[in-house]
Amino acid sequence: MHLRVILYLPALLLLLVGCNVSKQNKSMSQLRRQIAEVFEKQEGVFAIAFKDLATGEELLINERETFHAASTMKTPVLIEAYKQAAAGSFSLSDSILVKNEFKSIVDGSPFSISAEDDSEQELYTMLGQKRPISELLYKMIIQSSNLATNLVIEKLDANRVTQTMREMGAKDIQVLRGVEDAKAYEQGLSNTTTAYDLMVIFERLAVGKAVNPKASREMINILLDQQHREIIPAKLPSEVKVAHKTGWITGVRHDSGIVMLHDGRRYVLVLLSKNLQDEEAGIAAMSQVSEMVYRFFIE
Repeated sequence: MHLRVILYLPALLLLLVGCNVSKQNKSMSQLRRQIAEVFEKQEGVFAIAFKDLATGEELLINERETFHAASTMKTPVLIEAYKQAAAGSFSLSDSILVKNEFKSIVDGSPFSISAEDDSEQELYTMLGQKRPISELLYKMIIQSSNLATNLVIEKLDANRVTQTMREMGAKDIQVLRGVEDAKAYEQGLSNTTTAYDLMVIFERLAVGKAVNPKASREMINILLDQQHREIIPAKLPSEVKVAHKTGWITGVRHDSGIVMLHDGRRYVLVLLSKNLQDEEAGIAAMSQVSEMVYRFFIE
């Protein structure tokens, strides 16, 4: 009798595991349908990439669709800056002269950034002064400063940013230039990304493999101070931390980052959109999807 019970136990365990996996698959399929329903109510194109960093479970919708990167390209720039600093090319405490004249990638002609269109204003009062690279990176991420971005990219070289993304496993993201290069924009030379590639680089940050563990921690700490919180964190509990970078231009609203629960569990979430007819409604839909993913994750 005892032998029979022992023989039955492995089969019972396999059955329970199988039921649990089946339940998870069913729940994920249900979540996918619910997300699709939310997006279908909006006029626009959406993409999502979710990854549970503990189990590797993913939810992907339009993950390879190409989007104008907007300011999500500033995360790759941040990573490249830390990479070059780690290689000894410069120190993050080194200073850069603050100026507002840059060269178009089309023909080298000069252009400037409009302070009125930038989400950070203080740096424009420092023209002619030198500011630490670390300060420029911080403004570039948390306030999405376009002026800081162009100053940093000019030092790094956009081509090297893209090459580093390839080395990290992001095969489609393209960082061609800084911000407000009108001639490049008119010729279709814009920075682009996919939800999948942003998921890849945020996972690398989360597991300490973006440059090195110390650099990854420092970059995450910067991303945690993000001031634009309208999408991923908007409907999450206050104790949930989000290390993320947003991006927007007309008809485009993005958010991408690492969501960290108080118990140590984490996931990567990327939400991208384009061709939005109602941008506020698109933001609301994406923040709703973020909340849905969070509820699924904690169940």
